[in-house]
Amino acid sequence: MGTQEAINNIIRLVGGQGNINKVWHCMTRLRFDLVDDDKVDQQAIKKLPGVLGAQLQSDQFQVIIGPKVNSWYEQMVSALGGDASTVAPAKGRKGLVSLFMDTVSGVFGPIVPAIAGAGMIKGLLAGLVALKVVSARSDTVVIIDLIASGVFYFLPFFLAVSAARIFKVNEYLAAAVAACLMYPSLIDAAKALATHQEGAVSALWLLNAIPVSVFNYSASVIPVIFSVLALSYIYRWVDRIMPDVLKTVFTPTLTLFIGALAALVVIGPTGIWLGKGLALFIEGLFSVSASFAGLIVGAIRPVAVLTGMHHAMTPIALQNFSDRGYDMLMPMMFMANMAIAGSTFAIWRLSKERQEKTVTLSAAISALLGITEPALFGVLTRYKKAFISATIASSLASAFIAFFGVRLYGYILSSIFSLPAYIGPYFIFALAGVVMALVISFVLTTLLVGKEASGGGVMPE
Repeated sequence: MGTQEAINNIIRLVGGQGNINKVWHCMTRLRFDLVDDDKVDQQAIKKLPGVLGAQLQSDQFQVIIGPKVNSWYEQMVSALGGDASTVAPAKGRKGLVSLFMDTVSGVFGPIVPAIAGAGMIKGLLAGLVALKVVSARSDTVVIIDLIASGVFYFLPFFLAVSAARIFKVNEYLAAAVAACLMYPSLIDAAKALATHQEGAVSALWLLNAIPVSVFNYSASVIPVIFSVLALSYIYRWVDRIMPDVLKTVFTPTLTLFIGALAALVVIGPTGIWLGKGLALFIEGLFSVSASFAGLIVGAIRPVAVLTGMHHAMTPIALQNFSDRGYDMLMPMMFMANMAIAGSTFAIWRLSKERQEKTVTLSAAISALLGITEPALFGVLTRYKKAFISATIASSLASAFIAFFGVRLYGYILSSIFSLPAYIGPYFIFALAGVVMALVISFVLTTLLVGKEASGGGVMPE
């Protein structure tokens, strides 16, 4: 039996094309959102050549393929007539959190390899700089950093294309909206405002009536994902009202104009202000109690990174260095990274598939080196109990170091190689916090996720 025949059988055994709401894939699995899960013949699918396993989890039917999943997905889409979703009525059982996590996982899944590769390079470079193996001001560091940082700086473009596939809208229109958010005129204006340059403005005005707030959207997550979601509805609305003779030219024209304005005027600033609100909230926590602040900051840090709002914490830390000469927030970020690494290492230990173990180990090491996106988006969004375990460990470890007043006297990446920066009166507490974060997250993940492992290995929730 060839691959295409196996794919045709999968479609038949999940209840036919009419039973498929949507199909997408992650690093190793085909994932189905089905109308009626009871129509699935799971045991028959497991017996198909090339299929490594199958399971129904959290309103998703998952077929494990392994490293060839992308090829299978492309043939699956072709077999479905070039459309990975159908017009079947969607189920209403998913909760808001589950839907959000599934969407984030679906958007980030295809771009995990790029994030993981760049994250590993960035983390290793930070370690070499922290250990003074290379000078932070050398051309070598500049060149390696641009290789590693390019993916994160231009992350909105990657997200736009991936989100367009999830939300069923033209990928190039989505990239065009991301380009509007990333255009140098806007970024330069944001930088001028941040550095208080003469003539800097907080908004640009369209027709002297519509304000476009000045923000730097590089490396942002929430603004671009929701902008593409809005774009998908705008496109369908414009296409429906546009006469057939004008659709070729004016549907994309009007869609891009309205979609870009919605992103620039409403969606983008809303995402940024959510981040700023988080920053003000954190500042207020420290005025109550450092330990309480550690408990809360440690708990929200993984979610903040997941939503892209963690960048709002950086200005607070920088201002603390300027005003006080030290900062207590960045050590908490360090604890969160170590907790994320610990949970990801636990998933790596529990996994049985070689491809899954390879991807997960790379993400875990990257988190250990200070780059948590591969671990969060590539692993923990698929294992919700592991994500909860990391959050608990991050919260407890952050409260612990805050109680003992652990602080930093200069900005540095929150990596395991950052430990030398803590050498001094607080070093022993910082080291203990790292151990706490790693051990608690690892043990909790093993207990909560490991007991659900079956047969071929642990399965995503």
